[in-house]
Amino acid sequence: MNNTQVSAKTIQAQIVNGFETEGGGGNPAGVVLDADQLGETDMLRIAAKIGLSETAFVSASDTEGFKLDFFTPNRRIAHCGHATIAVFSYLAELGRVAEGDTSKETVDGPRKISIKHGAAYMEQLAPTYRMADDWVKDDVTVAEVLQSLGLTESDLTTGVGPMLVNTGNSFIVVGVKDGTTLRDLKPDFERISTISEKLDLIGYYVFTTDRNATDKDATTRMFAPRYAIEEESATGMAAGPLACVLHDHMHLDKDVLLIEQGRFMKPASPSLITVELAIENGKIQNLMAGGEGKVSRILSIDY
Repeated sequence: MNNTQVSAKTIQAQIVNGFETEGGGGNPAGVVLDADQLGETDMLRIAAKIGLSETAFVSASDTEGFKLDFFTPNRRIAHCGHATIAVFSYLAELGRVAEGDTSKETVDGPRKISIKHGAAYMEQLAPTYRMADDWVKDDVTVAEVLQSLGLTESDLTTGVGPMLVNTGNSFIVVGVKDGTTLRDLKPDFERISTISEKLDLIGYYVFTTDRNATDKDATTRMFAPRYAIEEESATGMAAGPLACVLHDHMHLDKDVLLIEQGRFMKPASPSLITVELAIENGKIQNLMAGGEGKVSRILSIDY
């Protein structure tokens, strides 16, 4: 079955909400199947016309189950969590992937994908950390990061400062003390973009473990203006780094963590990301981040 029609510069894109929860919410991604005939310029133009935070283009791979190319409205991105979940949940719905393991080829190498009861999970790498004292050589300070969010030191989670974490993409992970602080953030997108450029980040992932704010392990917000994303409601490639911070730096002794996102967006779009950590001798070896996807609509795009 071919769900993508390429004719006279028109193509079909499915809009699929990745990491939806209880039949709603989630983060919409564009999904273009059978995209083998599209070049990079075409993909960028289509992603810009779709206008969502990310669009995934799916084509045949010589080495993996599928080849995935990800684009924001203004540039290519190596990996995208919610778009990966959207793709493989949709492929499972179509019967083009079965329960069990498959894989994706990306510009950053292959990654394992697992399908469990129709939900999709994607592999991320073991975490690497850059603490704030190492940012100075890139002309970035913690004070500048906090200013870019409208925060002060007193707003932060006790004992865990902002840190840069990479499990495939780089994010600054910032813990705040409560849900009110998370809700009332005042992001300065120009400053965040400048800092993200200096540190080669996707963006910031700000979280709280305040039990008055969520019954999950954390609730979060994500800002990535460098990639033309002011805020999005589910970010699998950021939830992985956060799960690592919760385990390694906040000593949460769990290997399956539930990360909520989108509750404090306007309008709210609650999303749920499940992160499964593979731990050996107390050290994270890799992780799988996943969730549900739901098709919301189909677009015909002229490009």
